[in-house]
Amino acid sequence: MEKHPVTVIVMATMMEAKPFVLGMALEEKQKQPFRLFGKDTLVLAVSGIGKANAAMATAWCCERFTPVCVFNLGAAGASGPSHALGEIFHISRIVEYDRPRLITGEPTVHRPRVLDGFPTATLSTSDRAILDPEERRAVSRIADLIDMEGAAVVQACDLFDTSCCVFKFISDTPVHTEDEDVITNIRRYRTPFFEFFRRAVLSTSAGV
Repeated sequence: MEKHPVTVIVMATMMEAKPFVLGMALEEKQKQPFRLFGKDTLVLAVSGIGKANAAMATAWCCERFTPVCVFNLGAAGASGPSHALGEIFHISRIVEYDRPRLITGEPTVHRPRVLDGFPTATLSTSDRAILDPEERRAVSRIADLIDMEGAAVVQACDLFDTSCCVFKFISDTPVHTEDEDVITNIRRYRTPFFEFFRRAVLSTSAGV
């Protein structure tokens, strides 16, 4: 499992990761401190929800495996009405909506690696789920999508001088205001997202 070069995937929940584990026949390697799956030179870590969990899991994987690339994958909400459920975007810029800089008050910005040939979007990462339509509207001024992990994964990778790419699929829009809506949509679109990643990203030399 520790054979190099290793590619690491970091996902927040097992619900999102299930098609990846089954579709790539990944074997469970450990349960603590993070649930870890792997096969050959591919490792998938289920970090848990939120920036702290994502940062710790990413740093742990970078330290242990020295990966050539870390992919942060999973669901994200659309900040406005222009994006549809199930759409997939490659994240080119991430802002931390809830972590303004001390002097300027502007959100902290992170820039993951961007691969050619994919539609891109700006992501806002915060430690709290944003489902209220008014809050989404405020975020839409600075970002297309909203999640709770992306910025932390990129920041941890930067500390380890490790390439990081982020892909997200839309699990909710401003009309989806309940947690149950998000869960239903994740289950609906997680398999097409996996199939896209395996076909269009992981199988290409550009992906690593």
